[in-house]
Amino acid sequence: MIAADARLRMSTLFRMQFEPAQDSWVLLYPEGMVRLNTPAAEILRRCDGRRTVSDIVTELEAEFAQAPLHDDVVVFLGQALERGWLQ
Repeated sequence: MIAADARLRMSTLFRMQFEPAQDSWVLLYPEGMVRLNTPAAEILRRCDGRRTVSDIVTELEAEFAQAPLHDDVVVFLGQALERGWLQ
């Protein structure tokens, strides 16, 4: 389980950017690219090493007027950590 006060950031092996040709955010890495769906992109864009997991959840719940999002965000962050996208 990821702690609410954890401050995650993108791994140095990955770079996130918006690709107009695909009309979506992507994660670029030396071997290729991962196209992100909107929820994944919104979560990862906030993983800057300054915001806590709790901050990210609060921002997403306010921006999208949807709650509770904590469990979904934590599950995704766990998967992103397993894939090496975050540190």
